[in-house]
Amino acid sequence: MKVTRALDPVLPLCRRLVPDRVAGLSLALLKATALEAAILAGHLLLYPTGVVQERRSPVVPAQGGGAKLPVQERPPVVLLHGFVDNRSVFVLLRRSLLRHGRQRVLSLNYSPLTRDIRVAAELLGRHIEEVCERTGSPRVDVVGHSLGGLIARYYVQRLGGDHRVRTLVTLGSPHGGTRVAPLANAHPIVRQMRPDSELIEELTRPAPGCRTYFVSFWSDLDSLMDPLETARIDHPDLMVMNVPVTGIGHLALPVHPAVATGIREALDSEQPVAGAERSRNGLTVAS
Repeated sequence: MKVTRALDPVLPLCRRLVPDRVAGLSLALLKATALEAAILAGHLLLYPTGVVQERRSPVVPAQGGGAKLPVQERPPVVLLHGFVDNRSVFVLLRRSLLRHGRQRVLSLNYSPLTRDIRVAAELLGRHIEEVCERTGSPRVDVVGHSLGGLIARYYVQRLGGDHRVRTLVTLGSPHGGTRVAPLANAHPIVRQMRPDSELIEELTRPAPGCRTYFVSFWSDLDSLMDPLETARIDHPDLMVMNVPVTGIGHLALPVHPAVATGIREALDSEQPVAGAERSRNGLTVAS
């Protein structure tokens, strides 16, 4: 990727100073860190554009009375951002989905003042009900980044949302809880994302007959996931595909074109049989 081109002059020195294996890991981390910094800078510029809630599409009157949009061949896609973020994080992913045939892509902003994942999950449920009513589609697909993926999973698994969500794709979401940034425990939502929280324990409980297909992308350089494998979904009752991603960090997951391709493939894939976990080769997306 172009953003790491400036590192090229120092790479020979790095290779001489440390063993090859360590140098390889250090180089990958340097590149991922440079990419994260570039994405963060770009996202800070875009952030104000996503503060206001997305405007609803106009309703088209349907035959027979009720006002609904025409039913699409593919389910609408609902995008859900992470902690203290907003819908602007999905600018590139939304463009990719629209360009490849997903005509109904919608975003939901939840307040940065939200203090409970359960409350945010209820809000998501109301939003999805509205989307289904307006589009005439019985189900939707959801893509959630970081905390957004955890909120969507709680809605699906604990609030009966599996009857509405066909496929849930999560990007760097702490499904098993993360131990990163202990000083952030003052915020109640951060405490809910800890491995020993009551909410994380709820997600380990049985979920027989859950109809949603889960796809979890997790990265080997995600600095917000501790341990890294916490972004996997490991549950005996769920239909899951865990996709390891190599070479990028947390902020790059909803932005990188290779991940966007993986998301589109996941949304278009055939649903597996209940109770089965599907394996998939990992994505290597570093330059």
